[in-house]
Amino acid sequence: MAKHLLSLEEFSRDELAYFVERAVQLKRERSEGMAHRQLAGRTIGLIFEKPSTRTRVSFEAAMYGLGGQVIFLSARDTQLARSEPLKDMARVMSRYVDAMVVRTFGQDVVNELAAYSSVPVINALTDLHHPCQILSDIMTIQEKKGPLRNLRIAWIGDGNNMANSWIQAAGKFGFELVLACPEGYEPDAGILARSRAEAAGQIAVIRDPKLAVAGADVVNVDVWASMGQESEQNERLKVFSSYQVNAALLAKAPAESIVLHCLPAHRGEEITDEVLESAQCVAFDQAENKMHIHKAILEKFIA
Repeated sequence: MAKHLLSLEEFSRDELAYFVERAVQLKRERSEGMAHRQLAGRTIGLIFEKPSTRTRVSFEAAMYGLGGQVIFLSARDTQLARSEPLKDMARVMSRYVDAMVVRTFGQDVVNELAAYSSVPVINALTDLHHPCQILSDIMTIQEKKGPLRNLRIAWIGDGNNMANSWIQAAGKFGFELVLACPEGYEPDAGILARSRAEAAGQIAVIRDPKLAVAGADVVNVDVWASMGQESEQNERLKVFSSYQVNAALLAKAPAESIVLHCLPAHRGEEITDEVLESAQCVAFDQAENKMHIHKAILEKFIA
């Protein structure tokens, strides 16, 4: 298994499936009252240039739940804001912590930290990838719908970091993935080509969200303007207006389909309040599963 978790691309299907299977086991054991202490005496550093609620709390809860400790560093708490070389930071932090969990803008940041770090570097989000989130989404889908191989999953909206990681997951797990994205907002072309080369199922990028959700077992959506894209908000509201996941769009999908949203949701924009609060939406189960997936990841890389 790779030393770092920078994207899903570096892992085999079996390695990715292990994280999900172990997370399911850890979740069950926690519900049965079992105490986990396998990371007692270990410490992770959370280095967040991009703020977060769910990602920070779920990683902290995961590490504490395994008996370990957490040091949280925001952008203003590190020398990154004062242009310290990443290779220097990586080599120093490696001597203090057992792993670095990094949430930042550029993928080059986590790549360089990993190149110089002697401890695992875990990508908690970049503008290009969101691997931990996709693993928790896969866990949620398997809980609700069973094995992925025969499923059709629809992605509605921006071809962003989530879409890129979903494409990589489709390449590994073999499910059918249909992404409905407006022109000019497609996912990364290189990631798409590499994943298609290893995929057992179709990975399609189309324009019409109605066609994407037709026959879909899972309808997946994210915000239209991610952190760092605030200046594009008004333009994106116009471009994505026909990509809202609402009752009319969901009516084109099978009645037994489920809806995922990685949160936070902009209710009334990419998803309506009606859909988010519906029985089909599993966004809050999805959010809980982040913690269990993070436990499985931390345990594998640190224990």
